[in-house]
Amino acid sequence: MMQNFEERIHQTLDSILDDYKNDRTIDKIKNFDLPDNAVLEEILHSLKKIIFPGYFRSHSVKIYTVRNQTSMLLEDVIYKLSKQIGIVLRYDPLYEIAPEIEVTKKAQELTLNFLEKIPKIRAYIETDVEAAFEGDPAAYNKTEIIYSYPGLYAVFVNRIAHELHLLGVPMIPRIMTEHAHSKTGIDIHPGASIGKYFFIDHGTGIVIGETTVIGSHVKIYQGVTLGALSTRGGQSLKNKKRHPTIEDNVTVYSGASILGGETVIGKDAVIGGNAFITKSVPAGARVSIKNQELRYKYDEASHPVVQQSEFEQDEAWFYVI
Repeated sequence: MMQNFEERIHQTLDSILDDYKNDRTIDKIKNFDLPDNAVLEEILHSLKKIIFPGYFRSHSVKIYTVRNQTSMLLEDVIYKLSKQIGIVLRYDPLYEIAPEIEVTKKAQELTLNFLEKIPKIRAYIETDVEAAFEGDPAAYNKTEIIYSYPGLYAVFVNRIAHELHLLGVPMIPRIMTEHAHSKTGIDIHPGASIGKYFFIDHGTGIVIGETTVIGSHVKIYQGVTLGALSTRGGQSLKNKKRHPTIEDNVTVYSGASILGGETVIGKDAVIGGNAFITKSVPAGARVSIKNQELRYKYDEASHPVVQQSEFEQDEAWFYVI
């Protein structure tokens, strides 16, 4: 019996190895490394400490100075990020067979170019914190927002990933935003362009496509999709404007879908919950769907439905359990 079990294991191994011999995408054995998701998460954690220097500093550092702490964090990011960029550059046809010294030099250049964008990222993040505080009466203070709001975390990661995307870094921006997606339920493509004072309330289920353009002072709620009208064209639609433009001071309520590259939501518009929009909306418009009729069905035999109102003893009233 044991021999038969071992034979079946060997047979299974042989069949899997034979299956590897097919010329499919999933069969390819890469000749170079793959990016390390865990290291990219570490980079995001270090960047969070740099962008919010007073909130996420390491408690293991007994003598704390901003300069020393930031210097250590920068060294850590430079080492890890340049190495990861060097790995993904091999997936770019320009660098697939380039000499290692050329790839290393380019990776270091891209890393430094990105780090020079940190003051810009911090300027935008400051406005996002302000927008969250002003837009949410449930917010206790700004520290609570920085520490706990999933919307802010998703936007923080996106602002980092977007700058790497603009620099032409392959793969890493998308890996970062998918990490944020897995943590928050908020899916923002790193190619999306987002203005200042952006507030995502609650956030779960939000999708923002690659070519979306969002202005300043925009607020969106859970379940909103800013997507493509159709993707049947596949790769032929690459680099074309497929997702909507949302102008300044727009509010989009939960469950709304706004689709299409030619769709523009004008300044100061308000899009009501569950609206489905595929055409442009003029500035200042209020868009809503007609209220649906609610119908209640109940079994009078199994539910006590008639009681006297405490306030109107002469009238019967109904309740539904």
